[in-house]
Amino acid sequence: MPVPRRLALLLPLSACAQGVTASLPAEQAVTLPPAGLPQGAGDPTRGAILASSYAFGTPGVLAGNPAAAAEALAQLEYLTVELGLGGPWRDMDPLVPLELRQARAEARAALGLRADATPQLAVDALYGTATALRGAGPDAARQAIAPLAQPGTAPAVLARLSDLPPLPRAAAATARARSALNRRDSDRRPPYFRF
Repeated sequence: MPVPRRLALLLPLSACAQGVTASLPAEQAVTLPPAGLPQGAGDPTRGAILASSYAFGTPGVLAGNPAAAAEALAQLEYLTVELGLGGPWRDMDPLVPLELRQARAEARAALGLRADATPQLAVDALYGTATALRGAGPDAARQAIAPLAQPGTAPAVLARLSDLPPLPRAAAATARARSALNRRDSDRRPPYFRF
């Protein structure tokens, strides 16, 4: 039986994505600090998908708001691991984890963050920075971001958080995660609730 043309075009892409994903190193689970737990969204992963896709898709909301930028970057770090581990999210679009990894690399490079930092260190440092910026002040924020920043660059990282550079991969990856979440929700909804 001949393969439909659309399916034939997707097969090489799917095989490529599976090959790249299989070659990526396994990551350890990441936990969110209390400041990172969503309010009203219930599940932290769902909350991170919704919040980060909005933040990166509407960069104006992050302009001049380094605390919000730090939170969005922490959510990106968290999602990169959480959606890549499978578990309850294994039925998501298989390209989402790959795109999130590319987005994480883009964000770390753009802000001058350590490429070798563990995701847990990144999540803790970014949420700690956001909390400090909202209360304790710039000195505490510099101390919070220092473990994630390249040596001696914490002030420059904070300046970049205030004026976040364009992160097109982050916007695309989190938008894809949100679309995948919407499809997943639609597929799980009873037929008489679908419209």
